[in-house]
Amino acid sequence: MIERYGWDDLPDAVRGAIRQHLGQPTVLREVEQGQNCNLALVVKDDRGTAFLKGVRGVSPRMRWLRNEATAGELATGLAPATRFCEDVDPDWLVVGFEYLSGRPAVLAPGSADLPLIAKSVTRISEFDGGAAQPLSARWAAADWWTKLAEVARQDVVGWDLDEVTEWSRRAARFVSGSALLHTDLHEHQFMIDDKTGRVRVIDWGRPASGAAWVDVAFLVIRLIAAGHRPADAEQWATAVPSWKTATKEALTAFACYVAGLWTYRGVTSPFTGSTELSFAAKDYAAHRLTGWNVRPRRV
Repeated sequence: MIERYGWDDLPDAVRGAIRQHLGQPTVLREVEQGQNCNLALVVKDDRGTAFLKGVRGVSPRMRWLRNEATAGELATGLAPATRFCEDVDPDWLVVGFEYLSGRPAVLAPGSADLPLIAKSVTRISEFDGGAAQPLSARWAAADWWTKLAEVARQDVVGWDLDEVTEWSRRAARFVSGSALLHTDLHEHQFMIDDKTGRVRVIDWGRPASGAAWVDVAFLVIRLIAAGHRPADAEQWATAVPSWKTATKEALTAFACYVAGLWTYRGVTSPFTGSTELSFAAKDYAAHRLTGWNVRPRRV
């Protein structure tokens, strides 16, 4: 469990750095959601309301927060704007974001939010990935099913490991592209303002560049986890123009890769909802594999 800090618990140097940007902020509330930061506060200063986020210690979490701080430039008007970003000795990174009010999306079948989500994902796919790390590079390793078999043999029963591993090896090539990807979209990443109908997207800790349909495919799995049948989730995806650029082979490779990766991580580093996500990912992989009569050629 990551250690969380309130305002009064912060080192003097961290509070001092924040005051340089926000004066003497008034803490409105602590934000309990989020598993990757040591500091999460909603505060108010003379310019309005801000969201403070901080990480202590050099780690992947610090890299993810630094990514978030630049997301406002990658997805202007969709990601929250960054008011300041500062490294504080000896080992803190603190970022002040534009505060976004709203509620998370509802992904259940029949939800009125589903068309709004489709429009938001369409907007993301229209941004250029710029200098974001290529997803194809991140997905260079493709042995998740083999690793899964070593630690949880019961989770691969009924699967042809050679088949799903070969599909997984093809995934990196298929997800290559230049569009901006969020790569971690789920209901809590969408902030919906019911008064205006505006949707913003938060938590850009792991952006990437890649094929524009990839974020849509990730959401297909999230929809399955929320109760949609795989075919119905894919039907929803047709509302996003980039979905039509994904080939049958690309979607099958994607589904096999994600099913192996998410199930392995759910076993070795479980988190809230990881079991449901691994089941949904494997359901989607099984759906995509239906109708393939031959194993893909090695690449």
